[in-house]
Amino acid sequence: MDSMVNATETAGKEVDINRIMEMIPHRYPFLMVDKVVGIVSNVSAIGIKNVTINEPFFQGHFPERPVMPGVLIIEAMAQTAAVLVVDTLGPSAEGKLVYFMSVDSARFRKPVGPGDQLAIHVFKERSRGNVWKFRAEAKVGDTLMAEATYAAMILDS
Repeated sequence: MDSMVNATETAGKEVDINRIMEMIPHRYPFLMVDKVVGIVSNVSAIGIKNVTINEPFFQGHFPERPVMPGVLIIEAMAQTAAVLVVDTLGPSAEGKLVYFMSVDSARFRKPVGPGDQLAIHVFKERSRGNVWKFRAEAKVGDTLMAEATYAAMILDS
């Protein structure tokens, strides 16, 4: 799999925070990705989250040892996947809501904290109609921090 990740990092498109906000409806304080790189439509993408001490969740999780909540890492995975879905489907999908249907095999390996740059590697496993299934790994450098498979549905509202 490492060769697949390295190939993804060197190929594909990149979108900045302004473009992400055009593509998905999330906003501060719940926008969990700062940019998405290596987008290969209908295949994979890498979301980048620069974790800072200024994140509002660190005030209570935990003040003496700040740790990014695992559910927010999963949310960053979902938002990265949503950017991939919009990139794949085109402008007609921009701003549509993408809802979680399931999260499976979630594993949290190491804590993520202030100063970490989280790279969320998302791989499309399959899609049928408006339901998409993904596999994701969240890494800091080469260290695996979390992983999960999940399904999401894009709604026409």
